[in-house]
Amino acid sequence: MNSNHVNSPNMKLEVVVFSVSDVDHTKTFYENLGWRFDIDVMEGDFRGVHLTPPNSDASILFGKGVTPNNSGSAHNLVLAVDNLDAARADLIARGVNVSEVFHYAGGPFNNTVENPRVSGRDPQGRSYFSFASFEDPDGNVWLLQEITTRLPGRLWDSTRAGDLDVATLANLLRETAEHHDHYEKTHADHDWWDWYAPYLSARQNGSSPEEAAAAADRYMEEVLHIPPMTPQVVALSSTTTAR
Repeated sequence: MNSNHVNSPNMKLEVVVFSVSDVDHTKTFYENLGWRFDIDVMEGDFRGVHLTPPNSDASILFGKGVTPNNSGSAHNLVLAVDNLDAARADLIARGVNVSEVFHYAGGPFNNTVENPRVSGRDPQGRSYFSFASFEDPDGNVWLLQEITTRLPGRLWDSTRAGDLDVATLANLLRETAEHHDHYEKTHADHDWWDWYAPYLSARQNGSSPEEAAAAADRYMEEVLHIPPMTPQVVALSSTTTAR
């Protein structure tokens, strides 16, 4: 078997599909988790709802008629998180019943041993080994798996930036310019590209526009030491611009 992926076509996990008994109730459940709503398609007896977890490249699709009639609940759908405690706290604050943190006695996902789940974090604090779980209204089970460091060979060589086409990049540059406009009007002289770089880097790594702007502001303050203008200078600059 040839495991060399260099010449293989791109193949990314896109969607996990499962059926539910109450589409609207389930839709509300996942929206309450802060997942992005993408589309809700209704045609005859078919209905498909598409949502995406925060910063995820893969999505879920559920509804009516999306799977064979004999399909049961999905088990062990996995969400990778870099801070398990923070992820649990966020879900609990949204009203979700989340399990306590646990690890597997026989190693990740090994359910062959008696009492496979052991309370508490992995004793050695290893990446991939600590979990928590929750269920949606139809009993579909989600695992939160804390991954703080990827194992060697688990990252593809290409970056998300390489996936941008020209139109998408143009829109991203326009968005960057719009967010930089406020910074430019409220801070001392600086080179625009120094603010653009951390903003674009953050957006390409999944941050929201607001998070990316905050990251760029921090970079300018902490690394380049660009000071904000005083309110008087900002007001004077605004008056001059208006004239």
